[in-house]
Amino acid sequence: MKKLVLSFLLIGTAVLSFAQPKPDALKLYTSGNYKESVAVCEQELAVNPYNLDSYAVMCWSLIGNGQYNEAEQRATQARKINPYDVRIMEVLGEAKYYLGKNNEALQMFQMYIANTPENGSRVGKAYYFMGEIYIRQARFEHADIALTTAVRTEPLYDAWWARLGYSREMTKDYKGAIAAYDKALALNSAQTDAKLGRQRCQSKIN
Repeated sequence: MKKLVLSFLLIGTAVLSFAQPKPDALKLYTSGNYKESVAVCEQELAVNPYNLDSYAVMCWSLIGNGQYNEAEQRATQARKINPYDVRIMEVLGEAKYYLGKNNEALQMFQMYIANTPENGSRVGKAYYFMGEIYIRQARFEHADIALTTAVRTEPLYDAWWARLGYSREMTKDYKGAIAAYDKALALNSAQTDAKLGRQRCQSKIN
């Protein structure tokens, strides 16, 4: 009788385990559950401290949650395991960008782009951040080039088009700026920066 009860208990435990699959950190990240994603990644790293997949998702989630210092620290740890993992290069660039470490961030984004295919999942984002850094540094022609590449790679972000318009406006390429602002407004008619920027450029031409 005891053996029979034990067998049922074991079967019940197996069914329960099957019914409750392991949480997927990447799915939690993509759904915006950043804290939960970080917690799952921490558990995975406790089992395997060299799991770069876990490091990448954790860092993305930390940035999503605004924990930029932590993201920089964990990405730096991950690069000690493998300095050539392009996901870690890019996310470390993002962390440094948000921390205002412009030159260090720029270096990481450039390294990422040099080591990943043109269709890499974060190429557009890397060029966007590079463009923003160049705007911070008042290197507007460089910003134009970077942001042009960003919107060519991912053309559906109205904010990116608006920033491209701004970088062109700063170089006094008013017609080019208006073209970019118009793209932003076509994607989002309520894009305030694009509206105001277009008005400024139009006044310069008139």
